[in-house]
Amino acid sequence: MRTVIQRVAHASVTINNEVKSSIQQGYLVLLGCCNEDTEDDIQWLSKKIVGLRVFDDEMGVMNKSILDVGGDILVVSQFTLWASYKKGNRPSYLRAGSHEITIPLYERFVSVLSEHLGKPVQTGEFGAEMKVELLNDGPVTICMDTKNKE
Repeated sequence: MRTVIQRVAHASVTINNEVKSSIQQGYLVLLGCCNEDTEDDIQWLSKKIVGLRVFDDEMGVMNKSILDVGGDILVVSQFTLWASYKKGNRPSYLRAGSHEITIPLYERFVSVLSEHLGKPVQTGEFGAEMKVELLNDGPVTICMDTKNKE
């Protein structure tokens, strides 16, 4: 699983001119799955995301987690995180997972992340044409790949 995690002041997903989901302070998580992803990847990534200490404490130091600040999370599926750009200028998405595998992985990730967060996680819609708006706070943007845990 690959993610781009952005600390946001607010974020939303619009589909067909209707806002499907929106959050205030928290994370916008773009999630890309591949066919090799497993339950272990879901568990590791979920714990890592809620444990990240990138919110400011009273001294202005990034020392608080999303749990500490009571933040929200919006997860958006993003197969383009698996783009290969080594040959030519048109990216290849062959490493992105098939729908049969990645939809259940995405849904399970959202469920586990909600459990770790202690409240519902907002989502986009898998495979839909989405308009994602956000105000990146910081900016703070972190990329994670469960195949590179070290």
